[in-house]
Amino acid sequence: MNMNAPAVDDLGLLQHLADRNGVATTFWDWYGNQCNVGSRSLLAVLEALGVPVTANATIKDVHEALAWTEDQFWLQTLPDCAVVREGATKEIHVHVPHGSWVHVDYSLEEGGKGDLHQLDRWVEPRVVNDVLTGRATFEVPAHLPLGWHTLTATVEGGAVYSAPLIVVPNRVSPSVLHQGRHWGVAAQMYSARSASSWGMGDAEDLANLAAVCGQKGADFLLINPVHAAATVAPMENSPYLPVTRRWVNPIYARPETIAEYVNAPESMRVAIAALRESAAADNGAPIERDRTWAAKSKALELVFTLPRSYHRQAEFEAFVAQGGQDLANFALWCALVEKEGGLLLPEEFANADMPAIDAQREALADRVEFWQWCQWVTREQLVKAHEVARAVGMKMGIMADLAVGVHANGSEIWSEPGVFAPGMQVGAPPDMYSQQGQNWSQPPWSPRALARTGYRPLREMLRAVLAHSGAIRIDHILGLFRLWWIPAGRPASEGTYVYFDHEAMVGVVLLEAQRAGAVVIGEDLGTVEPWVRDYLADRGILGTSVVWFEKEGSGWPLHAGHYRWGALSTVNTHDLPPTAGYLAGVQTELRHKLGLLVEDIDSVRAADRRELEQMMVRLREYGFLEAQTPTVDEVVVALHRYAAATPSALVGVSLVDVVGDVRPQNLPGTSTEYPNWCVPLCDGNGREIYIEDLATDARAAAIFEAVDSSLR
Repeated sequence: MNMNAPAVDDLGLLQHLADRNGVATTFWDWYGNQCNVGSRSLLAVLEALGVPVTANATIKDVHEALAWTEDQFWLQTLPDCAVVREGATKEIHVHVPHGSWVHVDYSLEEGGKGDLHQLDRWVEPRVVNDVLTGRATFEVPAHLPLGWHTLTATVEGGAVYSAPLIVVPNRVSPSVLHQGRHWGVAAQMYSARSASSWGMGDAEDLANLAAVCGQKGADFLLINPVHAAATVAPMENSPYLPVTRRWVNPIYARPETIAEYVNAPESMRVAIAALRESAAADNGAPIERDRTWAAKSKALELVFTLPRSYHRQAEFEAFVAQGGQDLANFALWCALVEKEGGLLLPEEFANADMPAIDAQREALADRVEFWQWCQWVTREQLVKAHEVARAVGMKMGIMADLAVGVHANGSEIWSEPGVFAPGMQVGAPPDMYSQQGQNWSQPPWSPRALARTGYRPLREMLRAVLAHSGAIRIDHILGLFRLWWIPAGRPASEGTYVYFDHEAMVGVVLLEAQRAGAVVIGEDLGTVEPWVRDYLADRGILGTSVVWFEKEGSGWPLHAGHYRWGALSTVNTHDLPPTAGYLAGVQTELRHKLGLLVEDIDSVRAADRRELEQMMVRLREYGFLEAQTPTVDEVVVALHRYAAATPSALVGVSLVDVVGDVRPQNLPGTSTEYPNWCVPLCDGNGREIYIEDLATDARAAAIFEAVDSSLR
């Protein structure tokens, strides 16, 4: 064997290294074929994980990397982080110089300490970095309470090491899921406007929309992610590509409902009214975030100058203190981006740890305070919308949506770049609906770096989102198990899956959800290994079922009675056209027009017709359709009756279906080719439906009544 030969020539050896480092070496395409991941992709992903290989690695380098991989476990006195289920024990491997004694204890989050018992486990010592290293095995006791605790190891000679110990629930079982089945509405918050909107839906509109839906019997209102976007133009349209998931987008604040506005002088009120008028959109006009933010940011600046009462100032200061360094960094990033006029900052400001940053904190202190205040007032209004939802009778209130990742040039990666995998982007392999694969342009967390933080970024993100919601939908929940990593500059088809410690990731989600009393829904659409759905169900996490995707083995629509109980079942999703559009074949015609289909258009159209014919048969079989040639509205209502006829714990109604829209909110696989995330809520004729009109809209009443009566 030529040890100096290129590593790319020995795929089998690379696959062995990848296996040892949690990197998939094969994947299944949508035709059911198993495909090998290429050598160059494997090398790029391994390098991003910190494995000592490069694109030019030799076979010798790979052998050395295999030895390095094994050594990593033995170089740690304590593991990076230990996650254990409530009521269970867990073995902890502790590495010390061979023959040295070591003592391990735990400290509880709420106070209290105890010792770990050492087990009688003999493991042959290993030479690591010229040191004969031994392994001692200790056991975490089963009686520890839920929480974020700490392990401490004291080694002979006085060295002390610590690591997080997280005790998590076996499953979550919120009381609301034991109170019968529930239905709710799914809405793109920005698209639902009112006569008083600033060009797009905001927190005040959300409160009013929640009131309308709650009065119709809905128990939840699922909205798009409201994570923060860049505060300079051009503002990112996609709510699924935020700059951070820890903080919110101040574009959703309503200036006139900030408490201090009541004390605004008349001149300021007139100025703010004029700004709102400049942002207001004509009926049916697309969402223009830059125009909205240009006006709203000026209004927020005005309100910011108004004096705050003693208790309001104290509340603001408490919010800033609770936000800590993370809020300080985010606000500074906003100020720097504002100062520089874009996301690409000068090298001296490349991340929060650069030497020049301390001077900027002082120089931009006033702007930092403004951006902290924007977070405070926006969070306040989102919390208020959730309170309104609960007050009008919703059992869960607002259901938040959690995006998969963040913008590559955003504040989250700027604040803590070491948690992310360099040179990687997250996406999805090719499938039937996105046949060239998807690249979501988001840098992934590194599973190893995340563990070294004790999963703190995941915890803080969850706490932030759950602060203004009673349920959480986790987009692409498979990301807690594995993510499709794409080396920068390569097509999505040349990526591979990287595995995460799902037991730890899911455990953290459950711990924070249980503390918040929240329902957890995982978007588990697409190709999912059966054991994953079973695992999530065992942990109390609901799945997602979409009528168009649920099929019998024969390919026919799945019988309603065969759906899962543990799911949020809907007719469509935000990645499909509204149901009226789907019935018209919009999903195929748009993709064909934009060159996104890799299959023959006639074949796809024929498959669409067959799918619709089978669905019509199924709807008639259940008695939901009687007319021989039903109207589109009748079919849409029938489909929602079908979803309601399933045993699923939750049933969702898309707001676009309620008003009869036909245009997709998002067309996966596109960027500038389609106005993704900019489509206002309209009926089938393009006439915008305002929130205040929904309460008396006949089409909306028909669907709401159909679902509500089926579940009561």
